[in-house]
Amino acid sequence: GGFLKKPIIIDAAGHLKGRLSAFVAKQLLLGQPMVVVKCEQIALSGPFYRNKHIYMAFMRKRCNVNPRRGPFHFRAPAKIFYKCVRGMVPWKTNRGRQALRLMHSYDGIPPKYANRRKMVVPEAMRVVRSDPANKFCFLGRVSHEVGWKYKDVVKRLERRRLIRKTVDIAHQKQVAAFKRKAVQTVKRELKPFKIIKAKYGYGYN
Repeated sequence: GGFLKKPIIIDAAGHLKGRLSAFVAKQLLLGQPMVVVKCEQIALSGPFYRNKHIYMAFMRKRCNVNPRRGPFHFRAPAKIFYKCVRGMVPWKTNRGRQALRLMHSYDGIPPKYANRRKMVVPEAMRVVRSDPANKFCFLGRVSHEVGWKYKDVVKRLERRRLIRKTVDIAHQKQVAAFKRKAVQTVKRELKPFKIIKAKYGYGYN
């Protein structure tokens, strides 16, 4: 029960867009800060071409008098997810605006969240909620087809992040092994002195 002052970081990979949006919207209205990363790997139920045509039809909706008045259609996966959450929040009221300020969504994983613990929402995951025979696609692919230009950039940065993480883990294991070896060496060298201490009534630990 209750909410945390620190944001909950959700790894959105493999989650269904609508179900994850509903969960995030509810938490925002309760006052819980939320950070959603890897939005390009959010799953959409249904085949790719169907989802692409749906979004392209959505992009044709505009103001006939002056299209610069809106509506404005986002191409980036993080922005598409943000707009989905916004539709589940009373964003025109003060309460809704305050709730939306608590959410941040990102494509990929920014460096400041790379080493933070991330969570998943089991009731929103595709492998839990969707039939294995059902077709699905990823939000990043749909975004790329409708004009998002940073698919390759995010992919390259994610690959670089994973390589750096692998190197860091290997380094941590190496440091831990050196530390264990050093502790054993010191224990072995101190053993004669501890025996001498024990002769004079001091504890032998």
